[in-house]
Amino acid sequence: MGRKLDLSGLTDDEAEHVLKVVQRDMKLRKKEEERLSEMKQELAEEGSRCSILSKQHRFNEHCCIRCCAPFTFLLNPKRQCLDCQYNVCKTCCTYSKRDKAWLCSACQKGSRKPY
Repeated sequence: MGRKLDLSGLTDDEAEHVLKVVQRDMKLRKKEEERLSEMKQELAEEGSRCSILSKQHRFNEHCCIRCCAPFTFLLNPKRQCLDCQYNVCKTCCTYSKRDKAWLCSACQKGSRKPY
């Protein structure tokens, strides 16, 4: 990013247009940085919440670690997340065809691999 551009050959209008484009780019980069920071914070909070819930005696055997919905045999069976190994309900997970396994919503958000 430290490169200097020679804009001396541009007209005032062209230079102003370039400046506006650069300012818009900087604004978008800042907005994306803030969005990613918020997402990291949410994932950290989710991890802390799950850690606390998992310590409750057999909580995750009976309820989804993500939304706390109770598991039922036919209507809402539990599925184990490939990454975090917690049990989750069908609402809180997606199936990875590539891995042939379930991924919870938090692990899917935190993963860099496209599923």
